[in-house]
Amino acid sequence: MAIENNSLVTEFILLGLTDQPELQIPLFILFLAMYLIIVLGNVTLIILITLNSHLHTPMYFFLFNLSCIDLCYSSVVTPKMLMNFVMKKNFISYTGCMTQLYFFCLFVISEWYVLTSMAYDRYVAICNPLLYNNAMSIKVCCYLMLGSYLTGFCDAMIHTGCILRLTFCDKNTINHYFCDLLPLMQLSCTSTYVNETEIFIVAGKDIIAPTVIIFISYGFILSSILQIRSTEGRSKAFSTCSSHIIAVSLFFGSCSFMYLKPSSAGSMDEGKISSIFYTIVVPMLNPLIYSLRNKDVKVALRKTLGKREVSV
Repeated sequence: MAIENNSLVTEFILLGLTDQPELQIPLFILFLAMYLIIVLGNVTLIILITLNSHLHTPMYFFLFNLSCIDLCYSSVVTPKMLMNFVMKKNFISYTGCMTQLYFFCLFVISEWYVLTSMAYDRYVAICNPLLYNNAMSIKVCCYLMLGSYLTGFCDAMIHTGCILRLTFCDKNTINHYFCDLLPLMQLSCTSTYVNETEIFIVAGKDIIAPTVIIFISYGFILSSILQIRSTEGRSKAFSTCSSHIIAVSLFFGSCSFMYLKPSSAGSMDEGKISSIFYTIVVPMLNPLIYSLRNKDVKVALRKTLGKREVSV
């Protein structure tokens, strides 16, 4: 995608989370630690799934893709965010800003549909276990992931293309810690009506449709769980589902608050706090919620560490 600058602005200044000096170093340490946890947790999960054949199942295939996406879009946003805490002015070029916006949209939208695929996988596994091998074949899983990435690619092109049509005259200070749609629209000296309509339609489709599918899937799953006679079995299943629903609710809820509210509602400061959840908190929690609490992953970790000790 060629990035053509029709604006007078050649670079932007990112304000970051806060302008209070006493908070800069503590927040830098906090978010650096969170980013290191994101990298460690997701890279560990990727390596374990790759090296252990008993994790080569549809569920872990989706988790592998989820970890890759979490790692990528956190890396698109967080390093630039950390620079805000140690620099007086954090500059980003027009081209760099549009590139960051595109890849952020690509990975976040792809994650929405990966989470939807995971919910469908659990629905088939619990509600139709006899059909699982056919319904979740390698071919079907690959199609689901291809569809997730293609949707992310196309919708990110639409979002970025609509921002590129705007003209930025003299304002170049973005009230955010990365180049996001709404903060950029606030700087435009031309009408943003088309952009607001596009965000409402495209982001609405990408948030509402997956949310409905996910919660319908978990509705059927919970219905099946209630039919389990074993109290221990029901408790274990409820624990797993509740963890997944909490993660999905955090991700979709914070995205909905940011992109589906009326443009006049709330402030950009509230939007920055909301965006922390889906850019940093959720990628940090996903390895814990979806895998590190999982017995199969713990076994894989012990096996992998055991092989390394033997080889040494």
